Amino acid sequence: QAQVVESGGGLVQAGGSLKLSCTASVSNFSMHAVNWYRRPPGEEREWVARMQNGISGYSTNYRNAVKGRFTISREDAKNTVYLQMNSLKPEDTGVYYCSIVGAPWGQGTQVTVSS
Repeated sequence: QAQVVESGGGLVQAGGSLKLSCTASVSNFSMHAVNWYRRPPGEEREWVARMQNGISGYSTNYRNAVKGRFTISREDAKNTVYLQMNSLKPEDTGVYYCSIVGAPWGQGTQVTVSS
């Protein structure tokens, strides 16, 4: 059964770093785009980053608020996508989810950034 499992969240002070991981049990993982989303407290889920395969290789896109601080990457041999988060801010607090076609939403991983 297709699924995603996120991990790596935690409590960190502002300015700190975390690296999230997401392992997906889907077919042909390397062919699919992957996205990271987050749900801030009391708000709707919002898109954070995307990595997709193209003619010239993988390309990435980021939410403006995280550009220059977050980096999405993937390790296709492990069916895993990562989100390296640096210079974290309190407004980055939320539950982080990864998304890939064919798999339902996972449980997410909580990221809390203290000021």
